[in-house]
Amino acid sequence: MPPYLIAIAGPSGAGKSYLAHHLAAALPAEAAVLSLDSYYRELTSLSYDERCLFNFDHPSSLDQPLLLQQLRDVAAGKTIERPIYQFETHSRAPHTERFAPPPFVILEGIFALYFPEIRDLAQLKVFVETPDGLCFDRRLRRDTTERERTAESVTRQYDETVRPMAAEYVWPTAAFADLVIPGNQPIAESLRQVLAAMPQMATAAGKD
Repeated sequence: MPPYLIAIAGPSGAGKSYLAHHLAAALPAEAAVLSLDSYYRELTSLSYDERCLFNFDHPSSLDQPLLLQQLRDVAAGKTIERPIYQFETHSRAPHTERFAPPPFVILEGIFALYFPEIRDLAQLKVFVETPDGLCFDRRLRRDTTERERTAESVTRQYDETVRPMAAEYVWPTAAFADLVIPGNQPIAESLRQVLAAMPQMATAAGKD
């Protein structure tokens, strides 16, 4: 049976992954999180220094044909071999990971509501709206502790690409969401809002 697909979008540092993983644990049946980060384009033709300067906050940074094909397969209940992205080297791993869609699939990423094809597949569309200053603080903490980046490089990237691209391509996609939730509220309240919206969305989908 095809899974119930939930798309969670929002700027970098909004709390999308945090919400997605907590939601997966709170749903009434097995759920899995699928991150758009897995679908960054293969950049091994570029040197490491060139990859470091690549604009990963533009929609074209994603391998759109592969992403959309695999999402269509997932939405149809088919198993895929999803790519694995290595942030340390800004490159795709040579191996893939088998992904068999469970009853609930949560797609999260900054462009989860950007592509019309994804919006058409999702039964519930959520946008996490978080103050820019808090997004930056979270991004700085994550990238310096988990991805071995310097504070200077994180700040420069945020000012040069992350914030401008969010303003142009990410923030406007809140208009496509069925539900907009604050990224600075307690996770319990965010879960309550998402779970409360799901029966309504499921009922609406059944009437189409």
